[in-house]
Amino acid sequence: MPVERAFYVVLCLAMLAGMGWGLSTGGVHGLVFGGCAAMTLGGGLVCIWERSVVRSAFALLATFGGVAGLFLLLGADFLAMAQILIYVGGILALILFGVMLSPPDMNERKLSRIGLGLLGVGGAFAWVGAKVAATVSWGSSALPPPAATQSHAREIGVAFLAADQYVVAFELAAVVLTVALVAAVYIARRKIADFEDPAESRGNA
Repeated sequence: MPVERAFYVVLCLAMLAGMGWGLSTGGVHGLVFGGCAAMTLGGGLVCIWERSVVRSAFALLATFGGVAGLFLLLGADFLAMAQILIYVGGILALILFGVMLSPPDMNERKLSRIGLGLLGVGGAFAWVGAKVAATVSWGSSALPPPAATQSHAREIGVAFLAADQYVVAFELAAVVLTVALVAAVYIARRKIADFEDPAESRGNA
């Protein structure tokens, strides 16, 4: 469709412009930041734009990957790995199974509803950008180099497996995800008669 092609053309041009701006202002680090930001925002827009569940899931994968890249740029390597393992490996798979096993709603992804969602997100983004631009002092002085970050991923990983620290919460989170997946499968496999009122069924008989 022409509308979809125009959407993807504008999105690709905006992503390339963001990456080019990052390269011109911050070098390689700016390019990586622009790429991660483009993946995060572009993936979110494609996720709400696409009517295909599979394409939306892959767009959400790009969003989670972009957020993980931003964590890496901030020196938070453990948060980046948790983003990949939990959200990509667990939450995304749970959402994909839940949506694919649920009855489809043909009115859910109308262009009118998507347009209203994009309008709301765009308005909120413009408002936040205006507030930031009005309050932040955009100085041209060079910033001092950031201090060397020390990774604590090993200590946190050991804490997740220690019996007196986070192992119980870690296992409970796995149980909650499993229960949610089983519940999604059970709801999707229920028959239409299960949703009917027994009194109405006896009255009709």
